[in-house]
Amino acid sequence: MPDVFIHNQRFYNPVDYVLQLIGGTWKVPVLWRLRKRSLRYTELEKDIPHISQKMLTKALKELEADGLVSKTTFAEVPPRVIYALTEKGVYLIPLVETIRNYGIELLKESGVDYDKLIREEQKTGK
Repeated sequence: MPDVFIHNQRFYNPVDYVLQLIGGTWKVPVLWRLRKRSLRYTELEKDIPHISQKMLTKALKELEADGLVSKTTFAEVPPRVIYALTEKGVYLIPLVETIRNYGIELLKESGVDYDKLIREEQKTGK
């Protein structure tokens, strides 16, 4: 397969390119939260456990630069900013869902009941 260069970065194949787009700890959780509706920064921050402001800002900027997320700023005081998936981002969600489901199956094989953990988290409000 031929190498591809985009913005002076080498990609060895299409899979490498996609993994670079969604790679890292925080991009997929951001995409996952935006799959059903647009959210404000503070809503994303509250909904993604353990994410710092710095990392949320970085993930959003990268996702926006890659055309997966759009940012709409409303001219209000204070300014209101809404993040949403673009068409390109919406197209990516089935892949994210497939990877998520595969991860859940691998966790089950390792003895982890992820669905039970989610239910417990929802009960305690964590």
